[in-house]
Amino acid sequence: MPKQIGDLTLYSVDDLHEQLGISKMTLRTYLREGRIRGRKLGVSWYVTEEAIREYFDEPQPESGSTQTKKNKKKYRYIVQGINDLVSETEECETIDEVIQILNEQAIISLFQVRIVNRETDEITEIIKARDFLDKHANT
Repeated sequence: MPKQIGDLTLYSVDDLHEQLGISKMTLRTYLREGRIRGRKLGVSWYVTEEAIREYFDEPQPESGSTQTKKNKKKYRYIVQGINDLVSETEECETIDEVIQILNEQAIISLFQVRIVNRETDEITEIIKARDFLDKHANT
């Protein structure tokens, strides 16, 4: 059952699964990738009605390259050291730039990538550098 906070209605992954008939795993993937705009509070994802409307109103990409072009415009990427040994921070405009920077690092496990929505300046995802490369290096 959706949660009502004032005039804001929040839908959980379970709510969307029941109402749309989409698997929970697929919904979580869409949320992590930013295909559906949502927020993670604790261990649970929540989506607003507006985000659901945006998803259905937005034309879906037909190929992986179209998705990559869309992400270049919608997101910026911050490569950042995760401990005191590495204090580097590098802002990138494209996934290709991030891949290049990460490939130049001697110890990749010391880095993470913050994916930031250009319009709202909100961090949509923080991902380990190795996971980022595994996800994007072949696209």
